[in-house]
This record gives sequence, structure tokens and C-alpha cells, in this order.
Amino acid sequence: MTISSKSQVVLFKPSERIDSQTGVNLNEKMNQITPNPNQLWVIDLADVNFMDSSGLVPLVNGLKTARQNGCRLVLCNVQTPVRLVLELTQLDSVFEIYNTYEDAILTVNNNEQQKEAFAATL
Repeated sequence: MTISSKSQVVLFKPSERIDSQTGVNLNEKMNQITPNPNQLWVIDLADVNFMDSSGLVPLVNGLKTARQNGCRLVLCNVQTPVRLVLELTQLDSVFEIYNTYEDAILTVNNNEQQKEAFAATL
């Protein structure tokens, strides 16, 4: 698992599996990050080819922590086996999911610019 932070973006990049064992590691890594308001947390699942129901726990916990602290958590590069788990549990409608990391960053940046432009008109 790699974690990188640049500006207001924190990137989590787990690999291979998210299950009961590796999910604990992801959860611990996410808990080590001090959330800042307006920060974007991106979980890049490009290298994850398996996730079971216990792997959902760190994702949901991360989403809860992010929202409680004024952050935004998104998923990207979700592989088919992982997407199926998200769809079966209907969590695909809870998480913001983007095809690529770049799509996530661009969409979030565009949304922020639109908010700033709207606020400037008030």
C-alpha cells in the first residue's frame, strides 16, 4: 500500500486484495492521516483485484471520517471484481466513483471552481 499527499489531495493506493487482514492495514493507514477541511482523499483501486465484504469496512470508515472532517473521499480505477462487490451492497451509490485518478481530480477541481464562481456572484 502506498500513500502520498500533495497539496490538498491524499492518495491511498492499496494493492492486490482488500480483505479482513489487509483491510485492517488500510484502516490503520487512513487513521494516521490528519484530515483537513476541503481535503480530497482518493482511494485508487487500480491494483486491487479482490475485495470481500470485510474489505468494505475500511472504505466505509474512511468515508465517514472524511465527511465528519469536511473532507471528500472518492474511489477511482475500480476493477470489475471490486465493482461487483460495491454494486451488490449498493455502496456504488454511496461512493463517488471515477474511471481514473485524473478524472477524479479534474471533476473535483471543476466543482470547486464552480462553487467559487457562484459564491463570487452573491
